[in-house]
Amino acid sequence: MNRRESFRAIYRDGSGYRVFLTCLLITGLSYGLYKGMLDNYLAEIVGMGEMDRGITEFFRELPGIALVFILAAFYMLSAETLFKVGALIMLLGMGMHAVLPASKILATLAICTYSLGEHIQLGMKNTLSLQYAKPGRGGAAQGVQNSINQIGTLAGYLVIVGAFSTLSGKQPYKLFFALAAVLAAVSFGCSLKISGKSQTDEAKRRFYFHKKYSKYYMLEMFYGARKQVFFTFGPYVLILFYGAGAATVSLLFAVSAVACFFAAPMVGRIIDRVGYKTVMIADTLILVIVCFFYGFAHHIFPKDIAFIVCCVNYILDAVISLASMASNVYVQDLSDSPDETKATISTGVSINHVITIFIALFGGWIWQTLGIETLFMVSAVLGLCNSAYAATIKTRQKTA
Repeated sequence: MNRRESFRAIYRDGSGYRVFLTCLLITGLSYGLYKGMLDNYLAEIVGMGEMDRGITEFFRELPGIALVFILAAFYMLSAETLFKVGALIMLLGMGMHAVLPASKILATLAICTYSLGEHIQLGMKNTLSLQYAKPGRGGAAQGVQNSINQIGTLAGYLVIVGAFSTLSGKQPYKLFFALAAVLAAVSFGCSLKISGKSQTDEAKRRFYFHKKYSKYYMLEMFYGARKQVFFTFGPYVLILFYGAGAATVSLLFAVSAVACFFAAPMVGRIIDRVGYKTVMIADTLILVIVCFFYGFAHHIFPKDIAFIVCCVNYILDAVISLASMASNVYVQDLSDSPDETKATISTGVSINHVITIFIALFGGWIWQTLGIETLFMVSAVLGLCNSAYAATIKTRQKTA
């Protein structure tokens, strides 16, 4: 496929894809501003410690678990309508950050509200991309969708880097939350121009369990647990332990996003070349090294060098996390139809969310009582368990 082919070659005429992609770009920019400074805001302004951050993440992940029930309850609504509802709830959550006092309870409420809208909209993006695509162009349409969203998010990160690195004194978190809310409002306004009555993805409205996928479900539990440690506590270690500012953390997010953008195709080719089983095993063996340095760098190097080591390992973790694509290929190898593949992967995502909420709580307690060394050693052990379990997979021998 020609990577420079025009949107007209991908999308159906009159499908309204331009408005849809504009919404994704603006939402990505709003999210980049939000995510780029959220952890520092919680630590510096709200005063959340290790355990508090774990509790907040517990509530942030709840909408991900509830999504299948929400979609089932509102099955009569079109994908376009649910996309708009998600945009409105995200606007509400962002507005709460901008206007509510900086208390732990209110900040957690705002985060949970935004997360609910984010998860609702997340489930509709692929549906609308496929609906707007020409026959046989669904993959290209989803690729454009992801690229547009990443461009917006990266731009948001860079705005935070530029603003927070040049401003002196107390950082204007509320001002940028307000800016992110304005962008969310613009995105919601654009979404109102989206028309149509596309059906929501049936696979995302139900759980699908089958004995042959039991190892996949277990692998998703291990992956969800280890992913959550870095997602929740990785940036917080840099902030609380090393004193990283919002500009530094946002720059780290930006570099990670760029690294993943270029690494994703390479990881995909590696999976095709050496097989998903080998990638699953190697991924988490590398993770052990990453976790060791993240937890013990300050014992080995001077603190300023240890900080750089942790930043490098954070980016490396983001890249090796791309290997989670291997589990999707594993499911495809086992499944008998595309619909079964989609339903199984959706169920795996739900299982992933269930384990992450408990890891968020448990991880905060481990850090607070036993230290960051123990926290990341637990993550390494989970990685070893993942490798050991992946080694028991029997790959299917396909006939030519």
